[in-house]
Amino acid sequence: MYQALRPFVSEFIRVRNLRYHVRVWGQPSTERPPLVLLHGWMDVAASWQFVVDALAEERHVIAPDWRGFGLTEGGGVDNYWMPDYLADLDWLLDHYAGDAPVDLVGHSMGGNIAMQYGSVRPQRVRRLVNLEGFGMPLLQPDEAPQRYGKWIDELKRLHRGEMALAGYPAPEGVARRLMKTNPRLTQDKADWLAGQWSAARHLPEGGERWEILGDPAHKIINANIFRVDEALALYAGIAAPVLAVVASDDSLGKWWKGRYTLADFQERLKSVPDVRLARVEDAGHMLHHDRPARVAALIEDFLA
Repeated sequence: MYQALRPFVSEFIRVRNLRYHVRVWGQPSTERPPLVLLHGWMDVAASWQFVVDALAEERHVIAPDWRGFGLTEGGGVDNYWMPDYLADLDWLLDHYAGDAPVDLVGHSMGGNIAMQYGSVRPQRVRRLVNLEGFGMPLLQPDEAPQRYGKWIDELKRLHRGEMALAGYPAPEGVARRLMKTNPRLTQDKADWLAGQWSAARHLPEGGERWEILGDPAHKIINANIFRVDEALALYAGIAAPVLAVVASDDSLGKWWKGRYTLADFQERLKSVPDVRLARVEDAGHMLHHDRPARVAALIEDFLA
């Protein structure tokens, strides 16, 4: 099994009405701002361990489990809204950084949140790294009625128990699932991640079932349509220099089949006042698992 090189401290703090779990590496420094790492959808803060271990320098690193993921409470809701993550992040930075700006890194959903937050609170972000945080395809206003209907239908499916996450008889099953989803993930990392992504639930009839630490309500679509004009306005408000990193595997091509392409994303990035592009070879969407040393080097070079 993978052996973590840098130990973390697990902290729980109040964020709005939730008990938030945060992983913290290193000690605060008066010379360097905190490095805040934001995980993606159906991921957990522990996923950053490989990148943290690969950093050349010691940093004060903060990585929260987003609401309804990992060890952070979900609050009993039956769907999640993107603006909540922005407010949660603001609360987290109040606690860990005060008024001082931070270096902000986000992957996938976390990258999207980082980009929005960099515009909403430009004074709180010194530098920003977006790892495969693409946003969503363009949706037209006339798609709104169908979208709202789909949202209601999915809510009903959730309440009928039809959207529950799969369980596994042992952590090895979780590891196999992770490796199936990401064929580049090595066995040692999959075994380690399995213990971070899941927890055992004791069954009434005896035995146990390992369940993914993610609220199935996250599978519910957002009711509102994605507005590209709004996204571009948010991009334009980012004051910090931005590094946008993509993997050599074309995630957008796989997900959207031409409806939203890497060229479309790069066109959107033209709205960011100060942006640089980078690519990680031999990596897929989970590039922080596939090539952590390369990702760590890109982050450190950009933040220097």
